[in-house]
Amino acid sequence: MISKLSVHKVGNKSEDEYLFLSNQSLQLSEELLQLLSGYFLSSFKSEEYYQCFHETSLQLHEVYTYASAIFEDPSTLHEQSIHLAKHLYNQSTHPKIKGGEFYVVYFEACVLDGETVAAIGLFKSENKDTYLKVFPDNESFEIASEQGININKLDKGCLIYNSEMESGFVVTIVDNTNKSTEAQYWIDGFLKVQQRQDTFFNTQNTLAAYKDFITQKLPESYELSKADQVDMLNRSIKFFKDNDSFQLEDFSQQVLHHQEYIEGFNQYKRQYEQEREITLSDSFDISEAAVKKQSRNFKSIIKLDKNFHIYIHGDRDLIEQGEDTKGRFYKIYFENES
Repeated sequence: MISKLSVHKVGNKSEDEYLFLSNQSLQLSEELLQLLSGYFLSSFKSEEYYQCFHETSLQLHEVYTYASAIFEDPSTLHEQSIHLAKHLYNQSTHPKIKGGEFYVVYFEACVLDGETVAAIGLFKSENKDTYLKVFPDNESFEIASEQGININKLDKGCLIYNSEMESGFVVTIVDNTNKSTEAQYWIDGFLKVQQRQDTFFNTQNTLAAYKDFITQKLPESYELSKADQVDMLNRSIKFFKDNDSFQLEDFSQQVLHHQEYIEGFNQYKRQYEQEREITLSDSFDISEAAVKKQSRNFKSIIKLDKNFHIYIHGDRDLIEQGEDTKGRFYKIYFENES
């Protein structure tokens, strides 16, 4: 439940739009606070978490500093919300950025990994919808249109949990607008966060590294057919779905099989880490949510010219590849058709 709430209007600085700062927090009815809680929190469904970071020191990180002050003394929320609004305004310089209402909210109790902790919400509404208002007028009716915020569509949001303060807090994010790289000011400019290195992070990035290795690196070094690539991708997803934890040695033996593939993947993994400046653990608990998210990128399909698509979901031994006088072909064995 919301215990404190401040609202400001933040325009686009490069377009000479205004920054309008409220002089006090809002005092709202319990019914309206319940409605706003649903608007602010319903979009946070991902288990992908972030943390504030700074190249030199977290003490120089604006959002981290203002959030720390609020957690230390929640009565200062409005004062800190002004600092946050000014910081957001200074980041709002890209021409694609829309102005909107900026909310700073204090939640006394939010659930994180089964524990109840306080949280600070930062939200921005950028898009307005048109609503029709029908009302009686004498013995007839009138219809008027109004511009307003759709409480079922949160444009931008961030929850900062009062947990792991020493490493930049635990942060979760919603950004449903400005998907283009140059306009991601909410995450990169304003919040300035990086992904938290947890089970979701390790699962997501290990699967991503393996997919790149199979689809890009292996074909450069070995004669690996598309059917073999799809089979290895299918085995990797099956491994992550069937196991609760990841052990690199077990994964390598069950999925890669060949020693040269195993050595190649270990080398590619080190390269992947260096290029992205991250470290992937060789042992971690598997995140079911991360597997579900990454599996969408693992395509078990072979596209043959513009004539056929072959989907491979099971036994690799039931499909053969060859070539005759007519050209290249696949031979498929089956028992039933439908």
